[in-house]
Amino acid sequence: MELPNPVMTAAGTAGHGAELARYVDLSTLGAVVVKSLSPQPWPGNPAPRVHQTTGGMLNSVGLQGPGVEAWLEDELPALERAGARVVASIWGFTVDDYAKAAAMLADATATVVAVEVNLSCPNVEDRRHMFAHSPTATAEAIAAAAACNRPRWAKLSPNVTDITEIAGAALGAGAEAVTLINTVMGLAIDPATRTPRLGNGGGGLSGAAIRPVAVRAVYDCRQAFPDAAIVGVGGINNGEDAAELLVAGANAVQVGTATFADPRAPARVRSELERWCRRHGVTRIEDLIGAAHAGD
Repeated sequence: MELPNPVMTAAGTAGHGAELARYVDLSTLGAVVVKSLSPQPWPGNPAPRVHQTTGGMLNSVGLQGPGVEAWLEDELPALERAGARVVASIWGFTVDDYAKAAAMLADATATVVAVEVNLSCPNVEDRRHMFAHSPTATAEAIAAAAACNRPRWAKLSPNVTDITEIAGAALGAGAEAVTLINTVMGLAIDPATRTPRLGNGGGGLSGAAIRPVAVRAVYDCRQAFPDAAIVGVGGINNGEDAAELLVAGANAVQVGTATFADPRAPARVRSELERWCRRHGVTRIEDLIGAAHAGD
């Protein structure tokens, strides 16, 4: 698939629909990746769900969502009216959940250009180990998601020993791209109360603090899979951050946590990336992608 530019929103940071439309012309972004959806509505985790940290944010929202059916009826139309290209994100507790969510998207309008498969979810059929922590479980979920009849992007966790092994399993199972990375596991404790600051205990760390982790994951996967499509995400706050992930090997990038401080961040990053390219004599984005591997 081809996008008009390489800057998107990141799942979980731009809502389920056109929430950012009052700040950003969504049609000017490469795509809008919506918050992850399960086959059925899911209430998420207890509050508090978000905690600011140095250089980032911890969240334990718990994948709250209306379910795919309600999203198609209530949220997608506004995205269509805004002229957005939409990447739907899906999740599940079982392989069958992924298959059901994907099948429910099979007849969605052409506005939905791809499906991102969020694999950072507990697999209840495997002692609640995350799908993204197992090559086998990753492959099974990606294969099940083929029911969407659209390109599948495997969103992977950095909380593994060798992310290239997991990426290889996803690509081998039919993923057209890998999205690198999801949040890094973290915990914040209030020393006065001796209790975690998030209602569900630990959470996922995102923001500038994890950008070097994302750069390394993208770099390693580009080296391992020279022809794969890679989407880089993690701590992008400006155009130079985006350029760094592109040079590491990403074909496109997603802007996430930055939108909590500045809802115009995705459009701003796109504009700043354009200006960065002009200043550095880059006339084609393709000339940036994987440039750090030129001597490999």
